[in-house]
Amino acid sequence: MNDALLKLENVYMEYGSGARRFTAVENINLDLKSGEFAALLGPSGCGKSTLLRIVTGLQEASRGRVYYRGEPLVGVNPHAAIVFQSFALFPWLSVLENVSLALKTKGVQEPERSQKAIDLLDRVGLDGFESAYPRELSGGMRQKVGFARAMAVEPELLCLDEPFSALDVLSAESLRGELLELWVGGKIPTKAILMVSHNIEEAVLLADRVIIMDKDPGRVIADLPIDLAHPRQRKSPEFQAIVDMVYGLLAGQTRSEVEEFGVAPGEPGITRKLPSLPMSDLAGMLEHLSELPEGKADIYKLEEELATTTDHLLLLTETAELLGYASIAKGDIAITPLGQAYADASILARKEIFASRARRLPLIKWLLQMLQNAENQQLKRNVVKTALSLEFPDETAERQIDTLINWGRYGEIFEYDDKTETITLENQRYNS
Repeated sequence: MNDALLKLENVYMEYGSGARRFTAVENINLDLKSGEFAALLGPSGCGKSTLLRIVTGLQEASRGRVYYRGEPLVGVNPHAAIVFQSFALFPWLSVLENVSLALKTKGVQEPERSQKAIDLLDRVGLDGFESAYPRELSGGMRQKVGFARAMAVEPELLCLDEPFSALDVLSAESLRGELLELWVGGKIPTKAILMVSHNIEEAVLLADRVIIMDKDPGRVIADLPIDLAHPRQRKSPEFQAIVDMVYGLLAGQTRSEVEEFGVAPGEPGITRKLPSLPMSDLAGMLEHLSELPEGKADIYKLEEELATTTDHLLLLTETAELLGYASIAKGDIAITPLGQAYADASILARKEIFASRARRLPLIKWLLQMLQNAENQQLKRNVVKTALSLEFPDETAERQIDTLINWGRYGEIFEYDDKTETITLENQRYNS
């Protein structure tokens, strides 16, 4: 541990107790050395932000140990600062006052406090905006204030929680470049940066090392060094090869149906969540694939071709794979005969193809069985939620009910009355 600034050993984060104990992150082992810019990369829900809170001491791990400079971390890490995606500025304070507040908490007195704050604002390109209030600034400028405030405490470890995700494309690109200039040019006292992202290009563009995570539960599946000199060129073959590799690791490859499907609630094994994705989005990707040579594409190229985000694209590929519309291997996605039939079909025929496949998914089969056994073949939403809460945390259970309802309505498998919060087998309402 001597050369590691930060070290995590067998870290777990669990919620609940007994039968309702859920694992958010599992057996995380990683270290971060001085001089490293590392990115935690993975889909939503894999525990990236949870790990960042554990590293900064804002949240205590359920199990395992966190070391900073070889010493166990207890409480808030005084050597770390964090920048959130939501800006988190005080609206009643000016830009200068927002940054000065961080220095005040460190005990820095005036006039040194204001002078340091002005210097920090100058470094991030906000000279002249000291008296402005957050409401007067663009999203990119507000996030620059967030960076200046974080740097005011001169952290050894700068933690970034998806700092560019709330910005428009141009503002995000500009701010990435400015952060990299400060870091590479040694214009900030920070010794290491740990950034959470779900944007693959962003992680490969900025970081020296990409730590790839998967979900259910959150765990590290790969740790890749990025041996490319700055500034990095997105269109270079070397850059695109790494992006392709990362997409391949995140998307995995299609396994047997038994492995892909998982099990129904209450059965031994892992109950697989349904991806929260509208079927209209999936149809667009399948139509695109169906028009390509051999119906096949590099997954990383689809992000630009479909004008979508990394996270959304991974949801698309996961859903297509789960429904048997596409297969994935080595970072490529290929449309299956069933997927081609779906892409070519009419609106009503698509519903029938979807319904026949969806009825085979354990979670939908489970709900159908419950409905068939229920009085009048109806169930209240809260009854289903209570059952799902034995498998998932409450928020996840709530989202899974919404997905079940949306998928069930699309495939005309069952109906939902929002006023009475009742799920009913399709056509049963009209037959009763």
